[in-house]
Amino acid sequence: MHLPPHAPEVFETSLPWVPGYSALGADFVSPLAPTPLPAPYWVGKNLPLGQALGLPDTWTSDNEWLHAFTGNRNLDNTSAYSAVYSGHQFGQWAGQLGDGRAITLGEAAGYEFQLKGAGPTPYSRMGDGRAVLRSSIREFLCSEAMHALGIPTTRALCVTGSDAPVRREAIETAAVVTRLSPSMVRFGHFEHFCHHGLHDQLRTLADYVIDRFYPQCRHADAFSANLGGNPYAALLQCVTLRTAELLAQWQAVGFCHGVMNTDNMSILGLTLDYGPFQFLDAYDPAHICNHSDHQGRYAFGKQPNVAYWNLFCLGQALMPLIEDQAWAMSALETYKEAYPKAFAQRMAAKLGFERPTAATGTLTQDLLTAMAAQRVDYTIFWSRLTQWSTAHDPKDHRVRDLFLDSASIDAWLLQFSELHAQHPYAHSTELMQKNNPQFVLRNHLGELAIQAARVKDFSVLEDLLNVLQAPFEAHAHHQDWADFPPDWASAIAISCSS
Repeated sequence: MHLPPHAPEVFETSLPWVPGYSALGADFVSPLAPTPLPAPYWVGKNLPLGQALGLPDTWTSDNEWLHAFTGNRNLDNTSAYSAVYSGHQFGQWAGQLGDGRAITLGEAAGYEFQLKGAGPTPYSRMGDGRAVLRSSIREFLCSEAMHALGIPTTRALCVTGSDAPVRREAIETAAVVTRLSPSMVRFGHFEHFCHHGLHDQLRTLADYVIDRFYPQCRHADAFSANLGGNPYAALLQCVTLRTAELLAQWQAVGFCHGVMNTDNMSILGLTLDYGPFQFLDAYDPAHICNHSDHQGRYAFGKQPNVAYWNLFCLGQALMPLIEDQAWAMSALETYKEAYPKAFAQRMAAKLGFERPTAATGTLTQDLLTAMAAQRVDYTIFWSRLTQWSTAHDPKDHRVRDLFLDSASIDAWLLQFSELHAQHPYAHSTELMQKNNPQFVLRNHLGELAIQAARVKDFSVLEDLLNVLQAPFEAHAHHQDWADFPPDWASAIAISCSS
């Protein structure tokens, strides 16, 4: 693919850049510079993250930083690149993929800095390498919303925009989101080298991940005798356990990823690649948030099983290093115990119980069955249950009003109260408040920020970011954002191009 010539000016920063993943060499990355965008402007800025990274206080008012995070400046002591990987998409082998519209600037302060939408790369597959304003705003907001919810995720430092046209279903404007992660390595990286028989490179990649992020795998005999002391089997088990915990957190908060391809699965158990995601409005295990998912492969209730399928693909990719199928299966089998245990713990906490029991499990299942039958709003239910359990007012009907069949929830609330009476926990209210957010990034809230940003009004985005960064607190001036979605929200279509 012919890439346009460009030589952005160099911008010197004080960040301590290190080679990081790019040091693995030409089999892993393709060096290239971003393609500049004309007349960039700030769209969204994450001030707390900038401060944590040690950026100067003036970075948000400095045109040099604006141009740097748009791809119009090369950063000093960095070697920008895009990475190659492969993967399964919608259950089918898709072959070579790679960073089609993402360019990593370098690594500093423990993070890889990546520009998403920075122009074509060798892996763009005839695409333009650009991102549009709407998708960039959605990723920016959701990354930070998930972080505030305590869910492992890539981070988002800023979004910059340009009036340069980008064609999707219609002509839109360009944007670049600067996202950060300790590593962008995906399951698909391992699949790529295994599929092409590049076993030396596969070992190099696995050793890099182990040495950087899972050093305990060098002592694999401490994990389980069933792993044979094999560090790569131990790596598979570590990733399996992290993925199980991540999926439990997604399901507990009602988060739909929408496109759980193996190339969108993080080797660190992070939420990666925010495309057609959605937080549930009405609770429905069969809900499909991605309008490109015509078969419903990635429906909300299927996500835990899809994660296990993806882990199985990772296990297959690691087999040249693990060698013994029994060791790989032993590592993968831990998911079947770890996920239910993690989910039970999360749901018990939402109910205000310190630890899960058979009784809290029954309470959870009965509740979810009732919510699904009546399509009860997921986030509002948990928020109201927290308030109801605090009020102790028999005339408080805020929970039962969510159900058309109030008799079913009345019986459930009685069981809930009786179980708390039998197993009192002094910090029950605090536990519920910490696990039941009042605010999540519903599709219509993101749409409000997007529509305002299209006319250069970024105040809605800024206010929404501030609210999402404190999702468990009350925000009196924006309490309507915790209310039911408007009727028009159901018409919002989110697809893989979003």
